[in-house]
Amino acid sequence: MGYAARKAEMTAEEFLAWETVQTERHDLVDGVPYAMAGAEARHNTVSLNVAVALHQHLSDTPCNTFMSDMKVAAADDRSFFYPDVTVTCSKADLENSLVKREPTLIVEVLSPSTAAYDLGAKFAHYRQIPTLREIAFIDVDARRTDVYRKGADGLWVLHSFDAGASVHLASVDLTISAATLFAKVSSAPTPAQASA
Repeated sequence: MGYAARKAEMTAEEFLAWETVQTERHDLVDGVPYAMAGAEARHNTVSLNVAVALHQHLSDTPCNTFMSDMKVAAADDRSFFYPDVTVTCSKADLENSLVKREPTLIVEVLSPSTAAYDLGAKFAHYRQIPTLREIAFIDVDARRTDVYRKGADGLWVLHSFDAGASVHLASVDLTISAATLFAKVSSAPTPAQASA
């Protein structure tokens, strides 16, 4: 998470109007907007790999795949986020070009600077979205993916996929091989590269 962009809380309507004229993206967390940091190349590559695999897999279905410039509303409508990849099969979502409110699947690619936020506040808000069936967190450095699936009892169950394993996304019935998931992704940057 970045820095608070404003001190005063905003309503959903205020945020959505304000965000359209900003030069940076912002998450809205419990009514407070936070500027979002940019991502490194490996993060973007994994996000693209996932989005392409999902887009191709879902091409003959009513579901659509969106990348990190698409906002997702939390259930309380006081928080909005930009997931790395979102899949929605909702007709209402397809009619809204700015915000998705009924996602089926969310994918977050973890970065060292945002992992705690993604696995904490964001995850807590995501779990409250009634239509959401699955959330995947991809650790690029460890080449590991943790997938949380919502069961019929409403409980979220962790399914871990270690380095080298294919990742199964049950919500859309897609298995992505590790080779596809991490295609064109270099190893972790050295401290010199990271500070350059």
